[in-house]
Amino acid sequence: MKLPRTLRLDSSDTLIYEPAAEPGEWAVPGGFAFWDEDPAAMSGRRRQAFRGGFLGLASFGWSTLVEVAEAGAAEREAAVSALAAHLRAAHGAPDDAAARAAAEEEIAFAESLCDHEPGTILALTRSIEEGAQRERFRTLHRRDTPHAAFDRLPVFGMAVVEGEEEPSEQPDLRALGQALPAGKGPARP
Repeated sequence: MKLPRTLRLDSSDTLIYEPAAEPGEWAVPGGFAFWDEDPAAMSGRRRQAFRGGFLGLASFGWSTLVEVAEAGAAEREAAVSALAAHLRAAHGAPDDAAARAAAEEEIAFAESLCDHEPGTILALTRSIEEGAQRERFRTLHRRDTPHAAFDRLPVFGMAVVEGEEEPSEQPDLRALGQALPAGKGPARP
């Protein structure tokens, strides 16, 4: 079986999220973490987590990217158990059985995203449309040769999911990172 695992290509997640997931954690999309919140009222790092974060299942921090990874039955069980305990403690699941059922459902959904070769990178965009939370997922594939403008950077090509429109916002993380003073996080809106 395959599950999403958090991936950190650079230090940007540590500047964007509070907390940031550690690399290598099993992950789920985690949209449930925002069900009781109004995204319009969110700001700063919480808003960033809403807009594009996967939830790591060890730290319960956020990660911009995950990779498809092989997982054994014991690893899947550990992920379900960790998520169930988190749902009970942090999100008020009424009992262990309800928390376990919700965790199984979220893990099954995360597994369904991993119908790709191991190492495939996944990204998400989360928004509110017509009053409902909407998640869009994209796969990123490493290019055989870097794009000429970015020959110094590891470059990924993006494969758009068929039938999905482009996200309305595409922040330029490179430009944002260059605008930050050394050791400082992003400005909060």
